[in-house]
Amino acid sequence: MTTPLVTSSLPGLPLAGRGKVRDIYDLDDRLLIVATDRISAFDVVMPNPIPGKGRVLTLMSTFWFGTMADIIGNHVISTDPADYPEACRPYREVLAGRSMLVKKARPLPVECIVRGYLSGSGWKDYRRNGTVSGIRLPAGLKESSRLPEPIFTPSTKAPEGEHDLAITKEETERLIGGELTTRVIAASIAIYNRAAALAVDRGIIIADTKMEFGIYDGELIIIDELLTPDSSRFWPRDGYAEGRGQSSFDKQFLRDYLLSIPWDQRPPAPELPGDIISKTAEKYEEALKRLTS
Repeated sequence: MTTPLVTSSLPGLPLAGRGKVRDIYDLDDRLLIVATDRISAFDVVMPNPIPGKGRVLTLMSTFWFGTMADIIGNHVISTDPADYPEACRPYREVLAGRSMLVKKARPLPVECIVRGYLSGSGWKDYRRNGTVSGIRLPAGLKESSRLPEPIFTPSTKAPEGEHDLAITKEETERLIGGELTTRVIAASIAIYNRAAALAVDRGIIIADTKMEFGIYDGELIIIDELLTPDSSRFWPRDGYAEGRGQSSFDKQFLRDYLLSIPWDQRPPAPELPGDIISKTAEKYEEALKRLTS
């Protein structure tokens, strides 16, 4: 197995920042995004990496960006290090399979979440008041119920170490404007519907997913990652039943483990057992295999 990449080190390339998972380098009018094998849960980065995870995220996002290209453009210029600027050449081996050269877009200050099923924080909100992000849902829904139609449930982008907060459509309009909100919702729902239809034919239910958009050269594009096990709930279709939590091919497996142990969901995160690391890696690889093969 390839040695996991926890933190990239590319001397000579200006580091713009490190996210929970990605390291970002500033190449003037472009960015180099390196997907490490770090994993976070409850907005806290775990001390142990998941081997191969960065490769899965890159391959999965590349697949979906291409699949959605007629719906909306994206930020990818190339995923082949041979196409990168000369300064990147010494790091081809590190960058291969886990990096993207992208357009330097202006990110919108909202996380764009589409839910087709009732789970996670959406299920908690529904149990409390019958709504999710201000959207009234039918009475009598259960955990993991399929919604009558997909809903757009945005959230804020919280600073590192803090939790994103759910917001309404009206609050989104105050942040980015009404016209842009309408376009973002339309693109988000279209992407989700296409992905969900493709995935279910390959044995996976996409319960929900989170997307990010940006503005580049005056145009709305999709950025960051798309429909990965980090940003989505992927459930096996053949094991689905409403009224309970589902097994999954995503980060929920790790979250469930962390909820089963004494930890207050604040840094520092606990060390992960070897079997949790290996099973998480297997689930990510299975999602990639099923969806992109």
